[in-house]
Amino acid sequence: MSDADHRELLELILHVSFEKRRVVLSSGQESDFYLDLRTTMLRPRGLELAGRLLLGRLRDGPRVDAVGGMVVAAVPVVAGVLAAAARAGEDWRELVGFFVRKEAKQHGLGKRIEGPFRAGQSVALVEDTMTTGGSTLAALDAVEAAGGKVARVLCVVDRGEGAAAAFASRGLTLEALYTRSDLPL
Repeated sequence: MSDADHRELLELILHVSFEKRRVVLSSGQESDFYLDLRTTMLRPRGLELAGRLLLGRLRDGPRVDAVGGMVVAAVPVVAGVLAAAARAGEDWRELVGFFVRKEAKQHGLGKRIEGPFRAGQSVALVEDTMTTGGSTLAALDAVEAAGGKVARVLCVVDRGEGAAAAFASRGLTLEALYTRSDLPL
């Protein structure tokens, strides 16, 4: 993970995804700033940089078989990590991705977890922005119920509003590329 890539992604986030204004978040909490990382992740350079930086984090620590997360926000993050893995060479060619639906489909196979996930896999859950961690905790519960083992939890930005403590209570460390202290608050 290069320092230049890390700086460039933060600059892009601040330019296209960060707003200093009062908002109510999906968690119901009020905040003095808003981050819409989809506006970063759905740009070629944002997707490339975030994917590469998150894969760099995955290189250190426990190896995982799959990377996934809750729809909608995690989908481009997963895609970015998989694209970076494809470019990284043989060591990462077997990494697969998946996403977790809020509830099982009511048609077809009725799946809640989509993609090549299977029981017994060690997985990393990813997200763009973490506040309380609620949606990723729901994904964690779904993965465990389906027989997977969550080994890692990563995000692009941790807002510093409870997610790290929520994962710590489940025996996991939240690994963030950026934290609240990186934002111009």
